[in-house]
Amino acid sequence: MSLVVPVILCGGSGTRLWPASRESMPKQFSRLVSEHSSTFQDTARRVTDETTFGRLSVLTHTEARFIVAEQLAEARIPADILLEPERRDSAAAVAVAALHAARTDPQAVVLILAADHVIGDTRAFVAAVEAAAVGARAGHIMTLGIEPTQPATAYGYIHPGEPLPASPGTYKIARFVEKPDRAGAERLIAEGAVWNSGYFLFRADVMLDELEAHAPAVLSAARAALENAARDLDFVRLDADAFAQAPKTSIDYAVMERTRHAGVLPVSFAWSDVGTWDAVWSVLAQDESGNAVRGRVELIETRGSLVHSEGEQVTAVVGLEDVVVVSTPDAVLVSSKARSGEVKTLVERLRAKAYPEADAHRRMYRPWGWYQRIDIGERFQVKRIMVTPGGRLSLQKHYHRAEHWVVVKGTAEVTLNERVVLVHENEAIYLPIGSMHRLSNPGKIPLELIEVQVGSYTGEDDIIRVEDVYGR
Repeated sequence: MSLVVPVILCGGSGTRLWPASRESMPKQFSRLVSEHSSTFQDTARRVTDETTFGRLSVLTHTEARFIVAEQLAEARIPADILLEPERRDSAAAVAVAALHAARTDPQAVVLILAADHVIGDTRAFVAAVEAAAVGARAGHIMTLGIEPTQPATAYGYIHPGEPLPASPGTYKIARFVEKPDRAGAERLIAEGAVWNSGYFLFRADVMLDELEAHAPAVLSAARAALENAARDLDFVRLDADAFAQAPKTSIDYAVMERTRHAGVLPVSFAWSDVGTWDAVWSVLAQDESGNAVRGRVELIETRGSLVHSEGEQVTAVVGLEDVVVVSTPDAVLVSSKARSGEVKTLVERLRAKAYPEADAHRRMYRPWGWYQRIDIGERFQVKRIMVTPGGRLSLQKHYHRAEHWVVVKGTAEVTLNERVVLVHENEAIYLPIGSMHRLSNPGKIPLELIEVQVGSYTGEDDIIRVEDVYGR
């Protein structure tokens, strides 16, 4: 019996969990639930049982490629990483996943997973996948339906229909129901409906046939994007022009709500898509007052609340109930738990007013490490920079600023025009305006330095790259 081919889709931005989750570091890559790993890493670990699963594939946005590669390497999980040039919703991603799997085996059973879900029981999840795979091998497009624990209004619902004879405990899908109001959710639960988890299992050839029948434009664009893809380091970069032709639509609407082959397996393991801060609070450990905290936090007479503090600052809350307080080095969110789902609207307002904090963290991750702004003012900016061992910035120059680099940890290899010099701890080097320069870490430990920029303009777009090993 063939192994199940797991495919993680992780192209979302997670704006409902701002300010911890932003475009530059979405929630699936952040450690919001576990102190030791991201939900993306947890999802990848969930499908490593070699008796059930084959090699992992990941579809992600091109801007997140190095975060994905770094987190997979940290978890020691090999994977094929396919890069979407732009977000075209889940139908195009599922089409690419089916085509990619069909290259090896046209009847491969593919499992589509979200990167940001929290599951309390991995054994139960694997058992559910194995049970649903029976239906998938018989030609059904299966999904896992979560048995509701409350009348949630943030999830879609599925009405199970007649039993599927090929797979015990599975059913045909009678109908899908969009996110209801509370009364509608209560009625659906009374009727035996389950939450739509967003997990799908199908044979590659079955999904491709259904896409051809119901969404041929999506399939055509995905096929051309994969056929014309380019290999870039350890990534498969889908063709941008072809992928842009895919209609922007979900797999639920494109196929699942139209196909005659949809099936569901109701499951009861603990599950959350942690889509809001309220949902994050519900999956974290809570004290005797119902509070969940993370970071340097102090509470007095506070109940039923989530307080999340990043960085060195202390976040203190006094006399509040059922609130969310999220403190990061450059932004603070205070909300009632009940209305935490409206954070997405808040982020849209911040974007409309051109707040850089809407999408960018103070610490920005790059393929070679990260940088973090310490201070900025008229004609100057100060950054802290970390370069991983073997990391190498692009060969570049600036038209509007000079830079001073002071090494505080490790050894820097600096290219300055025609010279290459080593700069050690407590040493500095000056890079004049217009000079060609590059920073590398030839050592075995992370390189850390302070960069002081001085000039008429210190924006990130004043970088003229001449050579870049990361293909930017």
